[in-house]
Amino acid sequence: MTTDKSKQAGADALPVIHRMVIKVGSSLVTNQGHGLDENAIGEWCRQIAALARGDAARPPVEVILVSSGAVAEGMKRLGWRKRPHDVGELQAAAAVGQMGLAQIYETKLREYGMLSAQVLLTHADLADRERYLNARSTLLTLLGHRVLPVINENDTVVTDEIKVGDNDTLGALVANLIEADVLVLLTDQRGLFSADPRHDRQARFIAQARAGDPALERMAGGAGTSVGKGGMLTKILAAKRAAGSGASTIIASGKEPDALLRVVHGENIGTLLAATTHKVQARKQWIADHLQLRGSVRVDAGAAAKLQREGKSLLPIGVTQVDGLFSRGDVIAICDPAGHELARGLVNYSSAEALLLVRQPSARIKALLGYTAGAELVHRDNLVLTGV
Repeated sequence: MTTDKSKQAGADALPVIHRMVIKVGSSLVTNQGHGLDENAIGEWCRQIAALARGDAARPPVEVILVSSGAVAEGMKRLGWRKRPHDVGELQAAAAVGQMGLAQIYETKLREYGMLSAQVLLTHADLADRERYLNARSTLLTLLGHRVLPVINENDTVVTDEIKVGDNDTLGALVANLIEADVLVLLTDQRGLFSADPRHDRQARFIAQARAGDPALERMAGGAGTSVGKGGMLTKILAAKRAAGSGASTIIASGKEPDALLRVVHGENIGTLLAATTHKVQARKQWIADHLQLRGSVRVDAGAAAKLQREGKSLLPIGVTQVDGLFSRGDVIAICDPAGHELARGLVNYSSAEALLLVRQPSARIKALLGYTAGAELVHRDNLVLTGV
């Protein structure tokens, strides 16, 4: 972990950026909740258009924007001063606010010769394999036509069961979906600090760290404003998730002049949370990106070691406990003896069948169930490690 009071170190860890996902927080888009900030949005649109054109020093960059602000804008239009707790009122505010949010992006981007497209997603769109691929195809097609996709969670219909939860996480999921090189999280802070700089004068600026470093999660604070929901912890967890597909994350101030252009040109802006993992197969990334799981199994130390160090499949004999109700083909978590998730994958047997197979050798599967769907509870081709 690198701390620096003046500038970020190690920006050369970033690859040449060909495709990026940018997330803009509510406090920036809505000027701390006082309606949409046209000047700020116009500035980001100007920079995005410049990135899409490219220049003599850099090739064109494909950009996807994840924009908060719909609920906050809806609150302003409805005359509400405090974020409501009632689900119906939140969804109503989102519906009203989406109109203004889409309109201003379309207007500002047209000034620079670009089109925009509104894309509303839920976790259900990303959890279903076919819909996942359809979403990916749509976004890549829009990028191919030099259209800026403006993405938000579909708050007007979302329920807890299909909710992503916050736009930092949504940005990471989209970065994984389109295999972006970098995720940029624009916030109202300079970047990541060792403590909340608004309350602790001894807070140290974190210039660079490894995405997924547990120390980052331990020192992260909660949400900072009443307008948005995402604090630094959500950004740290989003960076960890984005790193799963090889995308590094930059947390930077949205008020920094030309921040997006400077990032792409290699300048040290904000905090770099570098990805240290290689890109995984699209199928495994889809498995890793499940936010809601049907169930889990706990394994013994030997099975945990084989999964983590040897890349083996999960056999029934290594399973000690089955939790939840799941069917064949569902994504489940695989936990170590202490209950910490170390992997997840597509299960070959239902939870009822898995209970019968606990601690049993694979040779007994047919005798116990009357059929076999494979010697493995989870095959290694359908398994991805998620533990740090």
